[in-house]
Amino acid sequence: MYDYTEFDAAFVAERNRQFRAQVERRLSGTLTEDEFKPLRLMNGLYLQLHAYMLRVAIPYGTLNSGQMRQLAYLAERWDKGYGHFTTRQNIQYNWPSLRDVPDMLDSLAEVNMHAIQTSGNTIRNVTADHFAGAAADELADPRPVAELIRQWSTDHPEFQFLPRKFKIGITGSPNDRAVTRAHDIGLQIVEQNGELGYRVIVGGGLGRTPMIGKVLNDFVTQDDLLPYLEAVVSVWNLLGRRDNKYKSRIKITVHEHGIDDIRARVDERFAMIRPTFTGIDTQLFDEVKAAFAAPAFKAAPTALHETAYQNDPIYRAWCDTNLAEHHAPGYAIVQISLKAHGATPGDATADQMRVMADLAEFYGHDELRISHEQNVILPHVHKSDLPAIHDILKRYGLATANIGLVSDIIACPGMDYCALATARSIPIAQQIATRFDELKLEHEIGDLKIKISGCINACGHHHVGHIGILGLDRAGVENYQITLGGDHTEAAEIGQRTGPGFSADEIIPAVERLVHAYLAHREGPQEPFLQTYRRLGMAPFKAALYDEAQAYAAE
Repeated sequence: MYDYTEFDAAFVAERNRQFRAQVERRLSGTLTEDEFKPLRLMNGLYLQLHAYMLRVAIPYGTLNSGQMRQLAYLAERWDKGYGHFTTRQNIQYNWPSLRDVPDMLDSLAEVNMHAIQTSGNTIRNVTADHFAGAAADELADPRPVAELIRQWSTDHPEFQFLPRKFKIGITGSPNDRAVTRAHDIGLQIVEQNGELGYRVIVGGGLGRTPMIGKVLNDFVTQDDLLPYLEAVVSVWNLLGRRDNKYKSRIKITVHEHGIDDIRARVDERFAMIRPTFTGIDTQLFDEVKAAFAAPAFKAAPTALHETAYQNDPIYRAWCDTNLAEHHAPGYAIVQISLKAHGATPGDATADQMRVMADLAEFYGHDELRISHEQNVILPHVHKSDLPAIHDILKRYGLATANIGLVSDIIACPGMDYCALATARSIPIAQQIATRFDELKLEHEIGDLKIKISGCINACGHHHVGHIGILGLDRAGVENYQITLGGDHTEAAEIGQRTGPGFSADEIIPAVERLVHAYLAHREGPQEPFLQTYRRLGMAPFKAALYDEAQAYAAE
């Protein structure tokens, strides 16, 4: 875990002091809401549908137990007893009072946390593979570099008023768990001639105009990375459109100019600014890397786990779905589902946060991760401790064995909270999860990722869902469009729209018809939904959606 230096602590304290004064001016009426807006956005504070919302940064998704407990404290002290983990590896509090926000920020600073640049037209919270430092397929832990990028981008004087928000994601594995190709800049650690460097992908993004990022540079060295990133953002800062916010993201700039033109401009800018960089400070980077050193893994028998796995079918189902392979012998990565059937995806109560903090402290080398899929990860757990962890999770509603299954749904807050939303997301996610739990089909269906957005901004990543659902307003009535075939991995692909949308009453039966069509057409239980869709194309699924619906209506 990275610990704040004296500079970090002083910087955050000063930002908090400034914002406290700005809040006081807003409360007194000295600042209007329009004048206050750019100031609050620089500090992660939104004005949502019903109240202010504070978005707290969890850089590269990494927390320790003390930080998780402080998040629980904020939820109880200043909110309604829960927080919402997002697809940007942040946490949101939906009900704070404006006068309390400065106290919340000071409490975050006590545990080396902040809300800086979690909103506004700037470089946002840097995200990373939630298995970083633990994954068996990893070339290198991406978090030290993510921390350098966080430091470089925070309060960067040139990049505080960009054409639009700018998002960077990084992975250290060939298997992309960080959705890098849907970022403004995606970084993948790669090896070339025995040297580790970075593949730079640019121009990805979802929202109104979804696009998959393009490779800008196959290999950038460690020393060149920060000036190269600066060159990319500088070029876009000049070229990016400010006349139309819907066409201002770098994906549109790349599309309009072409990747070759952007590459030439970046190379020219890089050549200009590279001499002003001395390269990454070796001592600083060594100190940062040391903060992310692997814990002292223990050697112990795994018989308790193996016995429980053989004798307890509930435990076995949890292991089969919620564990991932660790690089250390005898260890596993534990994925804690925040998607109990019928629950709000991504929400965790203060009690649940404290339980997860305790598990991390006592069994998980004091580390937790937040995934972009709105779940929580214990990255380092010895298998001998898994039965005890499972027992504790069961007591707090956190042992749902559904990671990667149909009820492990990504969903934005939708019209229940968000002022931009045009339809509800949360009730649809809850109803889908509940329905398939009733059908007892989840484990038979296998890997199937459903993602739901309540508006065209696509915070629920619906474009890259195997089944994507987009909620829209049609003449005052909620209408849900379906896309199929999306993929968020290294083989990233934008899903294709099936046709006319469905009402709120029709969308659950429509998803059920899709799943039954998959089960009828797959080549055995080992063929996942996405593979079946790619093999057969849209036709049989479209028939299931519309022909079967018409036949049912005619009866």
